[in-house]
Amino acid sequence: MTYDWAARDVVLFGGYDATTYLNDTWTWDGASWSQADTPIAPPARAGAGIALDRATKRLVMFGGYDGQHDLGDTWIWDGRSRSWTEQHPVTQPKAVTGPMLFTDPRTGRVDMFGGFDGTLFHAETWQWTGSDWRRMHPATSPYARGAGIAALDRQRRSVVLFGGIGDLNPDNTWTWDGTNWTLQSPAHQPPQRFYSAADYDPGAGGVVVFGGASGGGDLNDTWVWAGGDWTQLSFADAPSPRESHGMTFDGADQRLLLFGGSARGVLENDTWSL
Repeated sequence: MTYDWAARDVVLFGGYDATTYLNDTWTWDGASWSQADTPIAPPARAGAGIALDRATKRLVMFGGYDGQHDLGDTWIWDGRSRSWTEQHPVTQPKAVTGPMLFTDPRTGRVDMFGGFDGTLFHAETWQWTGSDWRRMHPATSPYARGAGIAALDRQRRSVVLFGGIGDLNPDNTWTWDGTNWTLQSPAHQPPQRFYSAADYDPGAGGVVVFGGASGGGDLNDTWVWAGGDWTQLSFADAPSPRESHGMTFDGADQRLLLFGGSARGVLENDTWSL
């Protein structure tokens, strides 16, 4: 789930409904959800990554899991024609679930980090060139992981990455400037989590993270990264604890939008805004 700045609506694709994996596409116009008519659509999946390529003003989706296999296909969503197109890059990353896709702060292209291929967690950084994937070779990289959060901090022109699942401790905060990863040492940090969701909120002045799964159960706390440190935000009324939800900043409505997820093992289809 992410915001399409060209069509000015929120786009949600696929997921899992406790019975089957889905390949339907929905858009949010600020008041209601509408299912898009897509004669051509990606195969059903959950756990894919999706982000905006500012260079082409289209959304790029990669990876996921269809119930049997990790996926390695690349699809483009054009919000103006409301259509999906499969890409056929010469070079492509390993098929993974839980990759973190985000807009590069320097080029506006879609970058990708990590994921899980069914055996190994990955620590590679890739960039979508518009027609192919190019592996990047930063001097330092976060520890291998999948299912973390990675979101563009538009105010500071950097990407913040936090949490996820990995063989080594993923309970750490990294930033990406488009060239290199830097390990941060904040005084405060959210509790470890995976299958959380995050996006930049100008009202909060940083990247807002909500919920996720932890070793002690699902969470419903809210944290903001405003550069240098994490701060917890408190709300009298908040969504129930959950993981695997979608969340994005709705540029038309100027609010964060949250949908669905798994709350205490029960799947949800509620919609919240902040």
